Amino acid sequence: MKKYDVAIVGAGPAGIFTALEMIKKGSDKSIVIIEKGKSVERRKCPKAATGRCMNCKPYCHITTGFSGAGAFSDGKLSLSYEVGGDLPQLIGEDIAQKTIDYTDKIYLEFGADTHVEGVGNTEEVKEIRKRAIQAGLKLVDCPIRHLGTEKAQELYFAIERYLIEHGVEILFDSQCSDLILDGEKCLGVKVSNKNSNEEIYADHTVVATGRRGADWLEQLCTDHGIAHQPGTVDIGVRVEVRNEVIEKVNKVLYESKLVGYPKPFKNKVRTFCQNPGGFVAQENYDNDLAVVNGHSYKELKSDNTNLAILCSHNFTEPFNQPIAYAQKVGELTNMLGAGHILVQRFGDILDGKRTWQKELSRSNLKPTLPDAVAGDITAAMPYRAMINIINFIQAMDHVVPGFASPETLLYSPELKFYSNRVKMDTEFNTNIKGLHCLGDSSGWTRGLMMASVHGVLMGRILA
Repeated sequence: MKKYDVAIVGAGPAGIFTALEMIKKGSDKSIVIIEKGKSVERRKCPKAATGRCMNCKPYCHITTGFSGAGAFSDGKLSLSYEVGGDLPQLIGEDIAQKTIDYTDKIYLEFGADTHVEGVGNTEEVKEIRKRAIQAGLKLVDCPIRHLGTEKAQELYFAIERYLIEHGVEILFDSQCSDLILDGEKCLGVKVSNKNSNEEIYADHTVVATGRRGADWLEQLCTDHGIAHQPGTVDIGVRVEVRNEVIEKVNKVLYESKLVGYPKPFKNKVRTFCQNPGGFVAQENYDNDLAVVNGHSYKELKSDNTNLAILCSHNFTEPFNQPIAYAQKVGELTNMLGAGHILVQRFGDILDGKRTWQKELSRSNLKPTLPDAVAGDITAAMPYRAMINIINFIQAMDHVVPGFASPETLLYSPELKFYSNRVKMDTEFNTNIKGLHCLGDSSGWTRGLMMASVHGVLMGRILA
């Protein structure tokens, strides 16, 4: 048995910044971070050498390990409280923005690029917003600090070294299997690795397992009576176009954060994770679920831009398992692609036909995910989501002429899992004494910056 003051489950941004802020506040409390993946320097994706996804076991190195999934995708920090989930509703918009500004300085301290995208260019932004309004969309102003996939790894390696040098113990290749409870009090966690099983006791247990651990936390909530409510799940596609099509938006905004509620269903649909000159990528979850994402490097560039279009779904009764629903959509899509990501041309969707590989080879637009399988994503995508996506893309065409081109590529499935929202007070206490839930796994945040902010605020409280 080991005893610490604070045990943190998950070495993503929320967990990392909890420990980091405790150190910065001069706390001498003992801290352990439990991470099922590997350290930053040992996270390697073999696809760079093989040219195709190897479906690594026991987990995907892109989604698991120190710094979490976000740092190994595009590494973008959203610098506005309006982006990144619902944490401002819990702590207040003013506190959220001030903490974003503070957290941003920490990223700069560890080597983030000082350049901020999406600021200035006032007249050009006004013109883009005007076209968005005409199309029934809202343009969300959000400055972006782009770390870049490769630079983010260097930055988080520096943070990893800093934590270890300041006495934080990090248990890599170690999986938290369960909580240790005494009635309605959390005493710690049960941890397993290839060599042993052990119990780690702590005065405070922080669960910060990210989107990667959303379904695991949901099961914990059910098993142990952790108060929560059904959350949101995002189902959508990753869209890829030639850089020339979206050149002006890339130059003026870098990332166009657009939100709409297209008819007839009026679900919330939004753009997410735009990667100018980027690459479409595959990620794999524990249950062999292959999902699509996007990477954007500082130096290596493609001829294309990719971005996600996500449709939000909420379920309450009689069905209240949004994560399971999205997983089934993903599994069906994977089945059609024989375990690979499916890709289809937008024009073929409108024509009611599948896409064939020979048709892709004739297009101006060449897929940056070469092992994606040409097919028919509409055979797996729910009708409501597909109609929302089609109508949103056609609205986007008014903002970015050519976006709804017949050659535009749609990759599927793009799924964003957020845990059912854990009920907490403003100091992130759950109904289980000594247990706190942070970041994307808590259902309160989305993305690198807001998860980091959640960690900073938790660190101040624990310090």
